[in-house]
Amino acid sequence: MDFALTPEQEQIVDAVRRVCAPFDADYWLRKDREGGFPDDFHRALAESGWLGIAMPEEFGGAGLGIGEAALMMHTISATGAGLSGASAVHMNIFGLHPVVVFGTQEQKQRMLPPLIAGTDKACFAVTEPNTGLNTLKLKSFAKREGDHYVVHGQKVFISTAQSASKLLLLARTKPVEECKGTEGLSLFYTDFDRSRIEVREIEKMGRKAVDTNQLFIDGLRIPVADRIGEEGRGFQYILHGMNPERILIAAEAVGLGQAALARAAGYANEREVFGRPIGKNQAIQHPLAESWMELQAAHLMVHKAAWLYDQGKPCGADANSAKFLAAEAGYRACERAILTHGGMGYAREFHVERYLREAWIPRLAPVSAQLILCFIAEKALGLPKSY
Repeated sequence: MDFALTPEQEQIVDAVRRVCAPFDADYWLRKDREGGFPDDFHRALAESGWLGIAMPEEFGGAGLGIGEAALMMHTISATGAGLSGASAVHMNIFGLHPVVVFGTQEQKQRMLPPLIAGTDKACFAVTEPNTGLNTLKLKSFAKREGDHYVVHGQKVFISTAQSASKLLLLARTKPVEECKGTEGLSLFYTDFDRSRIEVREIEKMGRKAVDTNQLFIDGLRIPVADRIGEEGRGFQYILHGMNPERILIAAEAVGLGQAALARAAGYANEREVFGRPIGKNQAIQHPLAESWMELQAAHLMVHKAAWLYDQGKPCGADANSAKFLAAEAGYRACERAILTHGGMGYAREFHVERYLREAWIPRLAPVSAQLILCFIAEKALGLPKSY
């Protein structure tokens, strides 16, 4: 059992840090205030070849695993970019995995290279207003009309839709009352036609640089050639992206917590009260030390889950556990960073208040902590299904 990074993995971390270096804390503070997609950051990663880290080499990717992708996303977040930086490229890393696995050769050649090059930006449209995590009850409907599907419906909490040129869409192609099990949903990757899709941004607590939206789809025409795999099997296809997504957001949560912890430790060493640095006080030291340990443990779980996935082994319980543990550890580290700063932690110029606002994201998405606990109870402990 070897816990050390390989020389190649160390090179990935160093290279990603160098790309992120010009995008410092002041850059992300400005983005948090003003909003607007970080196009220059996205472009810098694309030009360096990082958007295709887990994509096949024959289409311009690096052909590496989710383990390396997790290292990349952890590094981006830990530089201080946090979820603002990570979310700007998150979809590129895992979102089109169903295309890689189930797409035709023609689809891969047409769809993957522009995404890897950064000329296409994609958003992931699954969640709907009245179904939440009950994906099998989606209502958006794609009706087959000759060589096209015509789609009507709504989607909600869709990130990057303001700037996306492509849409990975899960829609119903068979009425729910006629379906058994997981059948009846189909997966499409198609052009984001703004004449048929109304986008309304959702104002939110944090991560202003990466928009979150509600979509209203009215008569969107999708060529049959843009359907991924067989009609009615879309739910099975998106499952192949769910474990990688949980692993990546867990890595991002750990990185965010570590960025907050670094700022807290730096402030505790410099800030003097009663003639001594506050970092000399155990009331400051102990919570930060506890967060360091929690983040380290969560990080190990991330790497275990990624290793299992890359080895083709079952990893559902591990990926969900990594997401749960990392989200909680990251949140506590961000909270403790504010408390360490005292009143200054509430001031934007010290950055940690942004980290805490962003730390809510891994706790809420892409799956709730409660549903993860239900999954672990059923799958790992053999208890009856509760939902």
